[in-house]
Amino acid sequence: MNLYLTLIYEFLQIGLFAAGGGLATLPFLNALADKYPWLTADMINQMVALSESTPGPLGINMATYAGYMAGYSTFGSPLMGVTTAFTATVSLVTPSFIVIMIVAKVIGRYKNSKAVNNAFSGLRPAVAGLIAAAAWTVIKPLLFDFGAADVSGFFNLPEIILFTALMIITNLKKFKKLHPLVFIALAAAAGIIIGCTLGW
Repeated sequence: MNLYLTLIYEFLQIGLFAAGGGLATLPFLNALADKYPWLTADMINQMVALSESTPGPLGINMATYAGYMAGYSTFGSPLMGVTTAFTATVSLVTPSFIVIMIVAKVIGRYKNSKAVNNAFSGLRPAVAGLIAAAAWTVIKPLLFDFGAADVSGFFNLPEIILFTALMIITNLKKFKKLHPLVFIALAAAAGIIIGCTLGW
C-alpha cells in the first residue's frame, strides 16, 4: 500500500508542475531515480526511446512505464506492475484534467485580463527552460561521458555521428515531408546495426 501512496504523491506532483508536455516530466523523473530503487537514469533514457516510438503522449507513456517498473521490481509480479502502472498514469493526468476544467470555466471571462496575459507571459520562459533541461538530461548521457578518464573517452562518437547525421537528414528539404515514423524506424535499425557491430 505504501508504494501506491508514493506513486500517487509523486505523480500528482509531476502532473501538476510539469508544464510543457512530456519532455518536461524528465527532470522530475530523474529526481525520482535519485530517491527510489525502482527507477534509474538508464531506465529513463530507455523509456524516452520507447515512449517516443510508441503511440500516445510521452508523459503518459513514461508514467505508465515507471509505474509498471515500480510494481514489478517491488512485488515481482507483472499483475502488480499493471496496477501500479495504472496508479501512476491516473495520478499524472488528474491534476491536468482538473486544471483544464477550471481554466475552461474561467478563461472566457478573463481572457482579456492583463494579469492573466502576464501570467502566461511568465509561464512561457519557465516552460522553455523545463523542456531545455529535459532535452539536456536525454542528450548528456547518450552523447557524452563526463566520468571518462581522458578527453578521448569524453565523447560517445557512434552516438554523436548518428545524432548529427539524423539532424542533417531530417532538415534536408526533400526529406522534410517524410513521416516521423520513417526516421524512428531508420534510427532504430541504425542503433541495432551499430550496437551489434560495436558492442554497445
